[in-house]
Amino acid sequence: MADIHLYSLATPNGQKISTFLEAAEIPYEATMINILEGDQFSEDFIKINPNAKIPAIVDKAGPDGKEIPIMESGAILLYLAEKYGKFLPEDKYQRNQVIQWLFFQVGGAGPMFGQFGHFYKYAADKCKDPYPVERYSTETKRLLQVLENQLEGQKFIVGNEASIADFSLVPWVICLDKFYEAREHLGLDEYKNVSSWVKNFFAIPGVEKGMKVCDIPT
Repeated sequence: MADIHLYSLATPNGQKISTFLEAAEIPYEATMINILEGDQFSEDFIKINPNAKIPAIVDKAGPDGKEIPIMESGAILLYLAEKYGKFLPEDKYQRNQVIQWLFFQVGGAGPMFGQFGHFYKYAADKCKDPYPVERYSTETKRLLQVLENQLEGQKFIVGNEASIADFSLVPWVICLDKFYEAREHLGLDEYKNVSSWVKNFFAIPGVEKGMKVCDIPT
């Protein structure tokens, strides 16, 4: 039996963890939490994640051998990277760079991209005021340009080796096209470095499989 049990759905936040686990070759079990059906509000899941959000993990062999649940995708990535010594540089300078970009995703890119998608696609028929789409489109483009600038001359967010920063960010960038269907609206093809980075990420063994773990029911 694997020590790590993943509770997830193949949304960008869920894909962060499943792609990492596959790429790092860490044995795990996975249980789908279908947020479209309200599974996240079950009593059993709330014991694991009191915030009723995916993803979450349970490590049966946590600190001092004790079982531990971990919520919040950024915290999960950092926990797993530290425990297994994968996709987190040992060099202190680079390590701090990676953690900064991880926080950039969880505090900036993820929430802003999510708000953009909500108003641009999912609430398009509910909100007639153009301000929300304009506001979040502008911010999403700004964040994409930050990534474009950071990626100049390098394969990944911090140099030429993949890190948890990449696992955190790429699924959200893909989401802008795959889920929100906003390629033309955002001019995604204009961000050449970002496009190359996404290709580099998918070249990592295990990533393709990890994107489909706990796939969204159709």
